[in-house]
Amino acid sequence: MRYLASPAQLRASLLRWSLFTVPSVLGLGFISSLISDAGPQNPWFAALSKPGLYPPPATFGIVWSILYVLIGVALAMVASARGAPGRGIAVAIFVVQLMLNLAWSPVFFGMHRMTMALGIIGAMIVLTLIMILLFWRVRPTAGALLLPYLAWICFAAALNYQFIALNPLADGAAGSGAAVRMQI
Repeated sequence: MRYLASPAQLRASLLRWSLFTVPSVLGLGFISSLISDAGPQNPWFAALSKPGLYPPPATFGIVWSILYVLIGVALAMVASARGAPGRGIAVAIFVVQLMLNLAWSPVFFGMHRMTMALGIIGAMIVLTLIMILLFWRVRPTAGALLLPYLAWICFAAALNYQFIALNPLADGAAGSGAAVRMQI
């Protein structure tokens, strides 16, 4: 016999999942950024020519923190939907997409592989579209919470492309961008 959960039990389940997923996603994003020395303090990145579209550096930490919270809540909504058709595949696609997300900073900032990073973002966009559709089927609000993330990674892809166009000799370069410029 199946029992239906009360609205209070459903809210409690969502809260429990959120208390796990939100800090986990935020923490993993922070660790990825930390191990790759992501951001303006990275000597290689600091030496790159910046596109006109590049926002103030503080924007990235703020936006990513908000997006990781939204992503964590969306995941909690799907994870707490016990018995919902498509829940398992939605979570599996989330995990693959998150692994790509976490790989981008080490590839771009750590390995200085801007073209490879652009490929990662392209795959992220495709998987995020699939993830939105799958999340939407389980919980429409969960899918909607991922729309700002999709918009931001599309913006990030445009930025990544512009960095490649402005700094072709820095793509895959060992050492700082300044050393690359000196080799010209």
